[in-house]
Order: sequence, then C-alpha cells, then structure tokens
Amino acid sequence: MKIAYIRPRFSAWLVLMALACPMEEAKAEEGDTPKWGPHLDLEGKAGTNRNLGEVDLFMPLLQNEDTLFFTNLRTRMDDSSSVEGNFGVGLRHMLGSGWNVGGIAYFDRRKSEWDNYYNQITLGLEALSTDWDFRSNAYIPQGSRVRSVDALNEVSLSGTTISFRGGEERSMAGFDGEIGWRLPVYEPEESRQIRLFAGGYHFFADEVADITGPRLRAEMAFDEVPWLWDGSRFSIGGEWQHDKPRGSQGFVTARLRIPLQFFGAGRKRLTPMERRMTDPVVRDIDIVSQAGAFGPVETATETADGQTLTVINASSVVDTDDFNIDLGTAGANTVIIDGTIDVDKQVNMVAGQTLVGSGNITVRSPSGREAVLTISGGKIAATNQNNAYTLLMRNNTKLIGMTVSNSNNGTGTFAVRADNTTGVTIENSTLTSFDGTTSSVAIAASGSTNLVVRNNTLSASSNTATTNGIVVGNATNATIANNRFSLSTTGTKRVITGNGTIIFNVASTGNTTNDGSCFFAAPPTRSVGFSTINCP
Repeated sequence: MKIAYIRPRFSAWLVLMALACPMEEAKAEEGDTPKWGPHLDLEGKAGTNRNLGEVDLFMPLLQNEDTLFFTNLRTRMDDSSSVEGNFGVGLRHMLGSGWNVGGIAYFDRRKSEWDNYYNQITLGLEALSTDWDFRSNAYIPQGSRVRSVDALNEVSLSGTTISFRGGEERSMAGFDGEIGWRLPVYEPEESRQIRLFAGGYHFFADEVADITGPRLRAEMAFDEVPWLWDGSRFSIGGEWQHDKPRGSQGFVTARLRIPLQFFGAGRKRLTPMERRMTDPVVRDIDIVSQAGAFGPVETATETADGQTLTVINASSVVDTDDFNIDLGTAGANTVIIDGTIDVDKQVNMVAGQTLVGSGNITVRSPSGREAVLTISGGKIAATNQNNAYTLLMRNNTKLIGMTVSNSNNGTGTFAVRADNTTGVTIENSTLTSFDGTTSSVAIAASGSTNLVVRNNTLSASSNTATTNGIVVGNATNATIANNRFSLSTTGTKRVITGNGTIIFNVASTGNTTNDGSCFFAAPPTRSVGFSTINCP
C-alpha cells in the first residue's frame, strides 16, 4: 500500500457550503436576472477501444457578481455495458487578478463491464485564467474495492502442482492533473477559442499494476453559435493517453450545451472570464478499476465434480513398476499425465480412473471457485516391451487426450486393451500400434459393454501382417464415432473386426479411414458410419 486510503466524511462538501454562505441568492431583487443559468451538456466520445456518451446537468445554486456555487449531475455509459453516475457540487470565484479559482467534490457510483458496483469520492481544485488552466483531482474509493470475477479465474500446471488464482476486479485510488494553454489564434474576447492540454495520471491498488501515464487533449469551443440558442456552446476535440496496463487510447469528442432558461429577461453579454465560470468540470471519466487473476495463489487438488486430481510428471517416474504404483495410489480419480512416460511393461489403470494427457479440465480451488485447466503433451510410449499391450483399461475408466503407442516385433502388438470391460471411454486420443511381422491392433475391446470410442486418431501398421483399428468381438452397445483410422501394411487391412454377437449404438457415425474394410463373422446389429466405406 503506497499511502493510507482517506475516508472523508464529506468534509469537502461542508467546506464548500460554508464558503458559499456569504453569497447572495440570485433572485435577490424582483426583476434581477442571474448572471449564470443552468444548462445541459450532451457529449459523445468515439474511441479506439470504446465509445462513450454523457449527459451533464450544471445547475447554479447560489451566486453573486463574482462567486458561483453549483451542483453538477452526470451520467455516462459506454459500449462495454459500463454505466457511471457522478453527483457533485462545486464553488468557483473570480479574483480581481483575472483568475477564476474553485473546487469540486463528487460522489461517484459505477457499474463496471463485469457487472460490479463501486463507489468513490472525487475532490478537485482548479485555477483558470484567460490563457491558462491548472487542474488537479484526487480519487478515493469508498466501500468494497474488490469483487470476484469468475470469468477471469486462472489455473496453471507446474510440475505436479496445479496453481489457482481467482479473478478479481479492483477499484483504484489515484490522482491526475493537467495544464492548459489558449492557442492565441483568436482574440481573448472572441467567442471561439482553441486550447491545448497536457497532463498525467496515477492510479494504484493492492496486488495490481499501477496505471500511470500521460494524457494530452485539444479542444475548440464555439460560444454564441448563431444557429443555436442564446447561451449555447458547441465544442469539438481530441484526447490521447497511454499507460502500460491499458495501452494507448484515443478519443474524438463532440459536446453540445443546451441552456435551460428559454424564457424570461435576457442576459447581458458575459466577459470571457465570466463565461469560464461555467466551463465543464474536467476529471477522469471513470472510477478506474483493473480486472484480472489477482486473487491469492491456491493449490487445486480436485475437479469440479469432486474427483481428486493427481499429476504424474514424466520426470518423476523411475520405471513402469513405479508408474503403476502411482496409478494405484491415485485410485478411482482423475490423473493428469504430464510429459512422455516410456514403459517396458503393461500399464494398468484402476477401475473408475481417468487418465488425461491433453485437453481441458475444470478444477475447483479450496475456496470453491472453478477454472479450466488446459493441458497437453501426455504420452505413454512402449518400445519392444515384453507384454503385447501398452495400456490395460478396466471398468468405468476413461482415456482422454492421451497419446499411447506400442512398437514391437513378433509378439502381436496392441496400444490399448479394454476386453471384457463395462463403461470404458476413449476420447480425443491418438493410439498407435506397429508390429514388424505379426498383427497390429490399436484397440482391443472384445466382450465390452457400453464402450465409447470417439474423436480419436487410430493407427495400426505392420510390414506384412494384418492390421486392425478396433477389435470388438461380442461387444454390446459400442459407440464408435468421429474417429480417423489409418492402416498401413502389405497384408490385410481391417478397420473394425468382430466375432460373435455385436451390437453397435446408433450414434456410431462420422468416421473416416485411409484404406481397408470392416470384417464381421456374423452381421452386427446396426452399422458403423464411414464416409468412404460401408461397415458392414
């Protein structure tokens, strides 16, 4: 924390009221016309990052010949669903030296683009002359400054640790200031003027990067526009600012003043400095906030549905026996495989277990918030192992986004075995099997019930022997959908093979293959849909 937050109890408002007490009311005598009347300003700002619209009501409360006490009510909205209201009072006084000095105090309330509400007190000082402008404002958050934004939650994997940070939006305290100069292309008494402004701003809050940068703007104002009402004003301008968190932003602005005293006695012509007594209050247009993953770091250990999460990093696996011990310890939960694990024996899943190598997992933090963890690169690779199978799946196991490969020579080679299982799911995975001299199979799932094989790349190859994408003898309610088969051999190429009674689910559609055909000893119930072959 750079400075202690100030908690004003509207003392600035009381000071302004006290200073205004000696003034006479505008309607002091019958027939007197107040020097300064109410008006409504309408402003549009077309920007590089967003567009805004503002309605600004300026209402004199008390005045005499050289002092004006007023209220200023503003509402602003943008095309990012942010809405803000500013409710303020101000005091301006004309000095004999030719300067107008004053102060403002506002209560601000904003609904941000993330649908969070924030409150703020704004205090400001200004000194204006014919040629120069000096302004400064302080912005002091009130009430709750931190709001949760689950859409900004972040989660990452490092080693075997899943780190979670909650998304938050934080309102920021700060200040700004500017110096303005009248470009002397017109006489001071003329009703049109060009002014240039240079300034800067600084906003800060705990756990977020400071917002600090320069701000430049230019304005051309036209008083007494012939085709508008008496007391009207039209101005056009441009603004530019830059800070590291938000980058560069630019606006083109147009502002129209509508006087609210259409009837009654006419007003005498005002001097340039009298006209400046009703200049728009210049301050930051927003309660400044930043949104991002600013919450405390938590370690996530479970999925959104309550399963325990275990991460097995390839660098920590000594051998296949060690890998199987880790899987057994993880139990019927979700296991993330990080990296490539080389094995020389069969890998055994636990019933009810899920292995994930790539894709998205929704995790839950200890504080109960959720985020999507994206992972990639999980592989199990077997080369010349003693067992024909790389991975053994059991009842109700899932293989999600994994790469499983088996390369052998002469024993019959299988990437995944799911024979005599119930409820096995294989999705979004790449399964590859190669055998130099005997048969090669990507998935063996004979005797399975409710098997789901979906959105996978299945490759089986051999030099001379038969290759099989999937073997499903005596399978019941098997769903084989949206898979990409690739078969390579000088021998027989079988995309799907099955003996006995086979029942396919009606959702078995959308598959492709580069070559080969399906073989069934007896016609199955229903078929498997391919774009290039009939099966059967």
